[in-house]
Amino acid sequence: MTIATVHARHELPDTPYNLWMRDELADLISLPHDGSRVEIIGGEIIVSPGPDMAHNFIVQDLADAFAVARTRDASFPWRCITTQDLNLSDIHDGYIPDLCVLDRTIAAQARREQLKKALPSHLELVLEVTSPSNACDDRRPGNRRRTPSKWNGYARVAIPHYLLVDRDPKAARTTLFSSPDQATGEYRESVSWEFGATVKLPDPFGLEIPTDEWDPWQTGR
Repeated sequence: MTIATVHARHELPDTPYNLWMRDELADLISLPHDGSRVEIIGGEIIVSPGPDMAHNFIVQDLADAFAVARTRDASFPWRCITTQDLNLSDIHDGYIPDLCVLDRTIAAQARREQLKKALPSHLELVLEVTSPSNACDDRRPGNRRRTPSKWNGYARVAIPHYLLVDRDPKAARTTLFSSPDQATGEYRESVSWEFGATVKLPDPFGLEIPTDEWDPWQTGR
């Protein structure tokens, strides 16, 4: 659902970004209470259905890897949080990454302050796992999406690392993007792993994540 579709049905009293920031947008567009998410991506209102279990288990695998590292080494500095609103105020977008990774000191401060929306400066890495309905929103823009995507947005606000797990059967792989260029809204470097290979997150994380149980989404669904 794009902003054009929403405007055809609703007269919005403010900009989509401002409404999203005030947590009013979902109600104004009558978002169903079925796990659907509403985000502002490239200035558009994007509504996505709740993900399937295979998607969620991949997210859990990543979170578990960070939790295990923390258990093994008390000095491990990284913490994870899921389904966290992220305010990209510089570009007036609002995302809900599948997983956010932040330094434990920043995490502790955010907990004390009971922040509702994270800022890009809080995060070291974001994770997105694609689904059939919205994969083009997570990837570098292409034929299915020519307007800015999350890939551009994360680079524009200088999030250092963007981990994309693409479950598309035509190109099932995990890619770590790094070295964001804020001016162009692009990541300059990347490294990829096919499904089944071990994802090796470099410094500052130093983690290895097996992907033996990761599968592409099923076609025809």
